[in-house]
Amino acid sequence: MTDLLDRLHIALAERYAVERELGRGGTAIVFLARDLPEGHLVALKVLRPEVASVVGTERFLREIRLATRLQHPHIVRLIEAGQTQDFLYYSMPYIAGESLRARLWREAELPIEEALGITSQVADALAYAHGEGVIHRDIKPENLLLSGGHVFVTDFGISRALDAAGGSALTQTGFVLGTPAYISPEQAAGEGHLDGRCDLYSLGVVLFEMLAGAQPFIAATRQQVVAMRFLKPPPLLPAGRDDVPEALAVLVHRMLAILPADRFASARELIAALKSVPLAQPAPLRATS
Repeated sequence: MTDLLDRLHIALAERYAVERELGRGGTAIVFLARDLPEGHLVALKVLRPEVASVVGTERFLREIRLATRLQHPHIVRLIEAGQTQDFLYYSMPYIAGESLRARLWREAELPIEEALGITSQVADALAYAHGEGVIHRDIKPENLLLSGGHVFVTDFGISRALDAAGGSALTQTGFVLGTPAYISPEQAAGEGHLDGRCDLYSLGVVLFEMLAGAQPFIAATRQQVVAMRFLKPPPLLPAGRDDVPEALAVLVHRMLAILPADRFASARELIAALKSVPLAQPAPLRATS
């Protein structure tokens, strides 16, 4: 890691001061850095070498820059994407707080009102992005950041850029676009045309997890997790909770329908349904320290 940091310091010396590693995902290594021209902190995401090596650089940069037009209160905007030496990177504002994944590691199940609040804010971001023609394709707790009572969706446009710039090559190396526990059935089946309903499925998995303390499909391998959504219907809520309104259990089950046509038609329709859940209206998030 020291060698990688040293190389990044040299490669990005005129643009960023790279401070430390923040974490690692399936596609990128994330660093805390300071934007030298602007002076603010950013999350600098550097594609893993095995991913960058099979991605068409020009196509990736062209596709990912399409996401720079997304400007929404619940979307972490893309600042820039670029290449220097053998690094492919993109940067976003640094959000102080924690991911929903970290929150679920600590608390497992969330209060119903808070789970609905998180879901509503994410759905609002999705409604805007889908209206701009951008599908996220990788909604999961790791990509939902909680800060100051707000939810921020990160990595919009990244999965689409990776798919466009290296889809078949990535597949041949065993790389899977999206996260098996959260991807929709149509993504798992490798369908070429996707619409916003794939994001609604993934958000349904997240909502199920916030309420039940576990994902709807659990198996020994990633392949089995993916296969389960085709072989059996998702379990019904409540799963160990007697405070989940029946209307909410039905809503979650609809979000997790195998066929896109059986889900909500749009994020706006989902938002309206969330507001109609009795005795459990979306409430403000608790601010994180």
